[in-house]
Amino acid sequence: MNLSRRSTIHQRQVILDPLPSENRKSTTFGADVVTIAGGTVFAQILTAVASPFLARIYGPEAFGMLALFTSLVTTIAIVACLKYELSILLPRSDRDAANLLGVSLTSVIIISIFTLPLLNLLQGPLLQWLKATELEPYLWLVAPAVFVSGAFVALNYWNSRNRQYRRLSIARIISSMATVGVQLGAGLAGYAYGGSLIAASIIGAGASALILGAQIWRDDGQRIRESLNPGEMAAEAARYKKFPLLDSWSSLLNVISWQLPTFMLSAFFSTSVVGYYALGMNVLQLPMSLIGSAIGQVFFQRAAQAKFDGTLAGIVEDTFLRLSVVGIFPILLLASIGRELFTVVFGPTWAEAGTFVQILALWIFFVFITSPICALFSVLERQGTFLIFNACLFVARAAALAVGGMSGDPRVALGIFSAVGVVAWAWLCVWLLWEAGVSVRHISKRAGRYLVYSMPVLSLGALPVDRLGIGVMQVVIAGALFAVIYYALALRKNKELRV
Repeated sequence: MNLSRRSTIHQRQVILDPLPSENRKSTTFGADVVTIAGGTVFAQILTAVASPFLARIYGPEAFGMLALFTSLVTTIAIVACLKYELSILLPRSDRDAANLLGVSLTSVIIISIFTLPLLNLLQGPLLQWLKATELEPYLWLVAPAVFVSGAFVALNYWNSRNRQYRRLSIARIISSMATVGVQLGAGLAGYAYGGSLIAASIIGAGASALILGAQIWRDDGQRIRESLNPGEMAAEAARYKKFPLLDSWSSLLNVISWQLPTFMLSAFFSTSVVGYYALGMNVLQLPMSLIGSAIGQVFFQRAAQAKFDGTLAGIVEDTFLRLSVVGIFPILLLASIGRELFTVVFGPTWAEAGTFVQILALWIFFVFITSPICALFSVLERQGTFLIFNACLFVARAAALAVGGMSGDPRVALGIFSAVGVVAWAWLCVWLLWEAGVSVRHISKRAGRYLVYSMPVLSLGALPVDRLGIGVMQVVIAGALFAVIYYALALRKNKELRV
């Protein structure tokens, strides 16, 4: 298609297809976040309630197997759409966005098909390096898991473009119910193995993709079918070629560096250590799953529009403040009494997972406040910078884990890994704020007061519990009371937290 014809078609589409801000209902940022988080809250509460029971049914080795399988799937699935899913939010024309959805789903199908022979080829050396031969019977499930994950991501970005966040809430609720139901059912029936956890995760992910896809097909199916055209799909793929050429490599490096602890802890230590790490990370990431992902999803859609309106700095500043206020207390609480909390909630077997949480907490806080606004790299089309950052971060993380692994102590390995993460993500946070035109000094003052409000919780970790005769349960209850006081104060002081 020549340039003049392509330009004519694009102009016609802009006229026929209203802008996202014109054909969607008008809602506030907070209302959109609450809509998404509503389903996530239910899903996370269900998972949190079930976790203590699951931790007593399944051992660390089973959770370690699930973590290894999930890491393999996540590593491949992150590039299943070749990152074209990010571009779905960017065109002014819905027709162009529909064709980008088609490009994304086509990519998912092709990559899923090639995953199975690739894993068959690498199966021997991979399992030997991971010291996880028990994973062999389940490797074939990676391919369907990649397809389900990739398809859900593509559909999710189309859903975000249309600001139909209630669909996503429903999908997440059903996914959580399916996953937890199968995990508990299999465990209570006597099949408390890693394979049961793996099967449950695939069933849950498949349910969410199916539900979201069915809702989109029902409401938007005709519009998507009328828009799809092979020639226009190729043209849109070329228009947004930076996503597969730069963003896909950047995301792949980022996700591999995220999964490095799982792989390298397994290689240097055991699947039990991986299980402790996996449960600890699941708890640490609760604020990210509960609130951070919802804020990030709404932020991406709003930031893409704010770029045209000239209001990007305000959106970034408000989003960063929300993340800081919400995330700082639970992270400090876990850093202070993580071991005690895990002992009470999951049982003495999982106390070591609580120690891992204390080591990793500060790093996760910086990830929590920075990761959602990383959408700025796509909005500002600065994917090359993000690629450089992720490449440097990958090398630093691998070196940290290798040095720590050779020490023979997983706590040392995670301590070095966490320190590298704190430095890297703190720098990235400052850079993104500066790039968006936000005064780092001003926003630090606004967020700093909530750090002061949270400081009393650190006293719990400093208490000489044995000397004072204080029980672990009493320490945990005190932490819960501090949480109530903090969030009551935050809601009263910060209007951005109210819908």
